[in-house]
Amino acid sequence: MITAILIDDEQDAIESLAWEIKTFCKEINIIDSFTNPEDAISAINYLKPDCVFLDIEMPKIDGFQLLSHLKYRDFDLVITTAYDNYALKAFRENAIDYLLKPIDNDDLVKVVKRIKKNKLNKQLGFSLQDLLLPSEKKTKKIAIPSSGKIIFLNIAEVTHCKSDGNYTTIYLENGEKHLYSKKIKDVFEAFNSDSIIRVHQSYLVNINYIREYVKSEGYYLILENNKTIPVSRPNRAYILEAMKRV
Repeated sequence: MITAILIDDEQDAIESLAWEIKTFCKEINIIDSFTNPEDAISAINYLKPDCVFLDIEMPKIDGFQLLSHLKYRDFDLVITTAYDNYALKAFRENAIDYLLKPIDNDDLVKVVKRIKKNKLNKQLGFSLQDLLLPSEKKTKKIAIPSSGKIIFLNIAEVTHCKSDGNYTTIYLENGEKHLYSKKIKDVFEAFNSDSIIRVHQSYLVNINYIREYVKSEGYYLILENNKTIPVSRPNRAYILEAMKRV
């Protein structure tokens, strides 16, 4: 579920938007709503919602002033207002959309689809920018603590990695495997290599060991060692981009 907070100084406007969300966007869970923007500040900082639907013209402090007081800003911002003269400033605040009241159902559904996609990308810890890091920033080895010592693995010999909660298993070309007490997102960042890409929430793959990219019966990769690795939907297009560097 996508968590949301609604902020508008008019209770009728909140109730109307809440009804539309519950009717047309069932993937949204409204965890709180506020007519007092000052109360909303502490709630956003504490609850850390996935998205915030924010009115602009409100008493005491307006929507933009509210944003300037927040410590937590890692959410998708949707401006909801009856006025069209705030659009430029809204996008300067990195709003993903600007909905004019009365809010159109189709426009709301489109916005929620974008929010859902953004959340999925965050959960995967993946972006095309991460995938295509400049080559001068790449490393050749990764250090793995193991039983009172540190093992230095050549990244070129890593075939793939598999996540298991807070741990990641790193598999090598020679059949060895090493357990690393880090989440896969942190391991991906530690590799910092052109060759290592994230193809799934639970898998990293060395593009040099990809033998086949199968698109029928579900997307997956077959490695040189015959291992089968699933490819999640958001990452499918990036595989081909990465393979251009091989």
